[in-house]
Amino acid sequence: MKNKLETKLAAQPLNFESFFSEKALEMKASEIRELLKLVETSDVISLAGGLPAPETFPVDIIKEIAQDVLTNHADKALQYGTTKGFTPLRLALARWMEKRYGIPMSKVEIMIVAGSQQALDLIGRVFINPGDIVVVEGPTYLAALQAFNYYEPEFISIPMDHDGMRVDLLEEKLEELEKQGKRIKFVYTVSTFQNPMGVTMSVDRRKKLIELAKEYDFLIVEDNPYSELRYSGEPVPPIKHFDDEGRVIYLGTFSKILAPGFRLGWVAAHPHFIRKMEIAKQSIDLCANTLAQVIAWKYVEDGHLDRHIPEIIEFYKPRRDAMLQALEEYMPEGVEWTRPDGGMFIWVTLPEGIDTKLMMEKAVAKGVAYVPGEAFFAYRDIKNTMRLNFTYVPEDKIREGVRRLAEVIAEEMKKLK
Repeated sequence: MKNKLETKLAAQPLNFESFFSEKALEMKASEIRELLKLVETSDVISLAGGLPAPETFPVDIIKEIAQDVLTNHADKALQYGTTKGFTPLRLALARWMEKRYGIPMSKVEIMIVAGSQQALDLIGRVFINPGDIVVVEGPTYLAALQAFNYYEPEFISIPMDHDGMRVDLLEEKLEELEKQGKRIKFVYTVSTFQNPMGVTMSVDRRKKLIELAKEYDFLIVEDNPYSELRYSGEPVPPIKHFDDEGRVIYLGTFSKILAPGFRLGWVAAHPHFIRKMEIAKQSIDLCANTLAQVIAWKYVEDGHLDRHIPEIIEFYKPRRDAMLQALEEYMPEGVEWTRPDGGMFIWVTLPEGIDTKLMMEKAVAKGVAYVPGEAFFAYRDIKNTMRLNFTYVPEDKIREGVRRLAEVIAEEMKKLK
């Protein structure tokens, strides 16, 4: 005979959803991550993910450094570290940024994080109250929207062109908000080879953004994972280079210039901001991966990073060129795309009336995948765009993938007539 508990369980299965917090119930999976699951085991040519090519990983050097670290520095590398990060790595990065970007060591403090994605979450924790106004680019980095959205800000999306965020439109919005007695908390920008568009904010706009931050009293979060991947054109100083007040919080990462599996990034900001972010990080993971930090320290300190970056550029440039050439050759008239000097992405705009999210199923059936553009807009109000990645697959597959995609687009365009 069944007891009362058994009878109750048989009659009423566990309601898993009832245990989640309200915030957990609102969480949505990354559309890009879910998309990659669909195409990773098939013969689909994926132009979707933002993955570095494994061929660029400096495996032999990492092996040598890891052996040296475990032989001579195991006491530090295998131990808990400080929340702020392994001090020799922090100092090495500060010197590297001073030399590379002209950002004085005396003006910033550096904290190591578990990839710059953790930095975005920390920024949300430390700076965003529910209802605070956060300005983002339109389009912007999808995972930044996800990280900030958890803390319930009000987003304002500023359109982009080939020179980055339309700072003139931002100024108009700031004037409008000031009349309403409102101000923004910060502007988030991927300033160089932006994800997803691939465009770079001009120097004049960078300087103007700093001026506006002073005039209207807001911060700037500069996410800069791609700037070292330059294949043409002249380098542009980070916005942080022009910051003389400590208003810019700079995010860097090893994911594109060493290996994403290290899960190491860094924040360079005024010590007052770093201290509060350090306290917030203490409750999350205590410290970033110490072994990876010590290996990364040796990698930077011994000059391997400076030698490796040109090798990555040499590897990726033909892939970017192959995609641009294929777009020129195969895309039907009426399709537009960006022509980035670096980074990992090209942004494609189709005629109005085509929904790239709805078109995705047809593209996968043709054997090619991309990321629909609506996911990169704070209010998902633009439907006719897509992001293409050129770093992960070789040139022949890039050409074939673009050819297949162009066929799908051409078919959709016929329906508009």
